Amino acid sequence: MGQLDGKVAIITGAASGIGKEIAKRFANEGAKVVIADLQLPSAETTATEINRAGGIAAGVAMDVGDEAAVEAGIATTIERFGRLDILVSNAGIQIVKPIDEFPFSDWKKMLAIHLDGAFLTTKACLRHMYREGGGAIIYIGSVHSKEASHLKAPYVTAKHGLIGFCKVVAKEGAKHGVRANVVCPGYVRTPMVDKQIPEQAQALGISEEEVVHDVMLRETVDGEFTTIEDVAAAALFFAAAKTNALTGQSLIVSHGWFME
Repeated sequence: MGQLDGKVAIITGAASGIGKEIAKRFANEGAKVVIADLQLPSAETTATEINRAGGIAAGVAMDVGDEAAVEAGIATTIERFGRLDILVSNAGIQIVKPIDEFPFSDWKKMLAIHLDGAFLTTKACLRHMYREGGGAIIYIGSVHSKEASHLKAPYVTAKHGLIGFCKVVAKEGAKHGVRANVVCPGYVRTPMVDKQIPEQAQALGISEEEVVHDVMLRETVDGEFTTIEDVAAAALFFAAAKTNALTGQSLIVSHGWFME
């Protein structure tokens, strides 16, 4: 018997990387999963993969920064599965530049995807969770929800903001049985991180190997990247919690890069 039997979960940015692994893990635990992604064909490909493995999944197109697109994706979820119990707000991008060179348009784009996306998906899901009498919301933050790094002003700002937003959701949702928590991964070797390595090497004037060992992994206890499986296990821990004892919290999954 799975930890999420009978639950319906929607995961944003789930066609690949961390979101895809969370979707697979939730499906293995008995949840029906909705793969929400900017690219519908990619979402449907991931859903097909899960279905072929014995799970139950569907893909929907969703631009998390577009209110109409979010509402449509949630409506499709309810139409398909009849309920909604879990939201994993995972969609995100990265743009790295020094503050004095950072285009305002890119700043706004970063905050729209990370913060507006969390707000819009939460708002759309809460109505259904309140009606059902409970639910779980998991935000995928970052060690940058706790810490800062060069070249990442909007990312650090947004990820810090997720923790504050989560606490408000936890306060407001408690009387409806809705819990909200944040998973804060360290560097995970996803395409988004792979893209950062040459960008940071150029911006910092160091080699790509130095970016990996002296920037990304320097503060870890073992020089290891966090894995997508590590993050999925933490998301499942929050999703499967039974009471409001575990809400408004953040869990760091970073090989000791940041400790508290």
